[in-house]
Amino acid sequence: MTETRSHDTTSVSSTERRLMAKMALLNNIDHPDLKVITRFGAAYGDSVNQAAVYPTEFSELQREYPIFFRKDEEGAFYCVILLGLDKSENLFLDGARWQARYVPAIHQRGPFMIGFQNQEVDGEVRREPMIHVDLENPRVSKTEGEPLFLAHGGNAPYLQHISQVLRVITVGADMTAPMFAAFEQAGLIEPVSLDVKLDDHTEYKVPDLFTLNEEKLAALEGEALQQLHRGGFLRAAYLVLASLGNVNRLINMKNAKRAAGG
Repeated sequence: MTETRSHDTTSVSSTERRLMAKMALLNNIDHPDLKVITRFGAAYGDSVNQAAVYPTEFSELQREYPIFFRKDEEGAFYCVILLGLDKSENLFLDGARWQARYVPAIHQRGPFMIGFQNQEVDGEVRREPMIHVDLENPRVSKTEGEPLFLAHGGNAPYLQHISQVLRVITVGADMTAPMFAAFEQAGLIEPVSLDVKLDDHTEYKVPDLFTLNEEKLAALEGEALQQLHRGGFLRAAYLVLASLGNVNRLINMKNAKRAAGG
């Protein structure tokens, strides 16, 4: 008898969707001794079976994870990667370590996010992006972790890294809607039924996923092809398709965990 399990997605992107309770504009005057714990774990929102991702990280992601699409409550598409099959299962999480060459930006960013403030630049008021920190986030500490500022007040290497991570997220978020609009205009998006059979007795069904139709993509020509290319989305499409082979890697990781008694 085969046991069919539904892939519970209630834990999708919980790190992204969690309300940040006490946001503050980060600066070296108010937060000179602030540190951030960089290890991973369930306490930091890393025990999830999917994670939201962005087109700006497809090149790194496709080497490690299968990339799919989902729809949010308003019906808008967004990108996800599969990390596990059971609820709250991240097969890449090994204790406090993330066992992959690349960690999704959402899980790298820690307690930080970009906020906007009005600033006068050359006599003109502009909304400028500024780094904010959630002071109630469990990663924030004054006794352990990576420092954000150097002793003389400059940005520490970790904060410089976070600036790059936040740029990946903000630029990627701006790219997402135009990318999906281009994919839809080209008729490339299609639902996919992902059935993962581990053995004769255990099977998982992962619902509500979408991918790209490889045959339709290969058949594009003329203006339709040029539009995808001009927008920078043609490469993104091929990276998504290239990532799908990682489903087999995920199955192998799951079977290895089961064999080890996990």
